[in-house]
Amino acid sequence: MARPKIPRRIGCHPPASCFKPNGVPMSQLDSVELAPDELEALRLVDQLGLQQQQAALQMQVSRQTLANLVKAARFKVVDCLLNQKALHIQAQEKISSD
Repeated sequence: MARPKIPRRIGCHPPASCFKPNGVPMSQLDSVELAPDELEALRLVDQLGLQQQQAALQMQVSRQTLANLVKAARFKVVDCLLNQKALHIQAQEKISSD
């Protein structure tokens, strides 16, 4: 049986929930789901330039968990960019940045 998912601190709230290639109808696109914690990991490491240990502390997860989130998120974003897929950001649970 899988362990229950521990709530994570998410500090970003994107203004849009879907990004897609311009000029291609959604009905013709495959899509990829990006979890809110994956987006937050990317924001902290790639946009803000935090070290993984600092980002992990901010999200209240282990450094290994953060590394796994960043790896999964990068794969999904590159997959969408190179293979013309829509990127959907999953709805965020009501766990905020205190």
